[in-house]
Amino acid sequence: MTDGQWEDLLRIIDGELLEPLPVGFLVDAPWVTGINNIGQMDYFTDNRLWLDANLEAVRRFPDVLWLPGFWAEFGMISNPPAFGAKCIWPDEGFPTCETVLGDCRDIPRLRQPDVRTDGLLPFIIRRLEQNQSAIEAAGHRIRFATSHGPLTIASYLLGHTEFFMACRTDPEAIRHLLRITTQFVVDWLVHQKEKFPTIDGVLVLEDFMGFVGEQDFREFVLPYMTEIFGALEVSVRFLHNDAFGLITARYLEEMGVNLFNFSFEHDFNEIRQLAGEKATLLGNIPPRDVLGLGTCEDIRQSVAQLVGSISDPRRVIISAGGFTPAQFSADKIGEFCDAVAAERL
Repeated sequence: MTDGQWEDLLRIIDGELLEPLPVGFLVDAPWVTGINNIGQMDYFTDNRLWLDANLEAVRRFPDVLWLPGFWAEFGMISNPPAFGAKCIWPDEGFPTCETVLGDCRDIPRLRQPDVRTDGLLPFIIRRLEQNQSAIEAAGHRIRFATSHGPLTIASYLLGHTEFFMACRTDPEAIRHLLRITTQFVVDWLVHQKEKFPTIDGVLVLEDFMGFVGEQDFREFVLPYMTEIFGALEVSVRFLHNDAFGLITARYLEEMGVNLFNFSFEHDFNEIRQLAGEKATLLGNIPPRDVLGLGTCEDIRQSVAQLVGSISDPRRVIISAGGFTPAQFSADKIGEFCDAVAAERL
């Protein structure tokens, strides 16, 4: 983000109404590679290609808030290899990893990673260090420390089904595991901030909080996420959860979240009512069926319907209700921005 874009984001979060309504998208490797017509493996492994692809995106669409911006990541395997997870890199599609825990009895042997040296984390830091001068020469800065959330990481270490089953059958073991993964997330965010003082925001991606009921949310989500969002003194505390989010929305303020990206399956005004007035909401056009597979006319209609339904346009960024799909082309992005600008508040 440029200094001007960052200032706009802070103004939005502070409750100032910008006209036209701001447009922003949460983007990662699939969209960046798609818009640049390059392979994901090349994107992950070629430093220059990574930089050029991200620069091209921000140059082509300077009025869009690309979040988090210049994201050095390896998809869902960015964090688990720090715990020893084996990486699997297919020629096509997303990289993945194997579990490291056979069952809950293995959790006590899990050791806290060193975020300075373990897994893929040093490669993430080095990529940003090597490209920082070029990023800043283009008028942008590294703004966000990023991580997947403690439940997501824990589920990759233990297995998704096994994790949720153990929440019921062995909650003490899950609390132990979440204590480890939460400390990891805190350490990793703090380390990024130490390396890049321009960071003034954190982004935590935690879809797995959307798969538990309220009682389990209060036990297995709330205390850990509150600790994470309180670990750094930053202006933007950004949570992505595009799974079930009605419970999450009710606890945003308690967790310390002030920017929330949520599922398109939830009504915008319902999320506003649950989240309260202080949270900035990022959403919630259907990403696959409208942005990815839909036509420009579908996008115009969906944007008009969403903007027309919003009861209070303050603390709103019009976006996808989740990640931005690879098929969201330049023509569609232009149509989206024009559609938002055409709406009168």
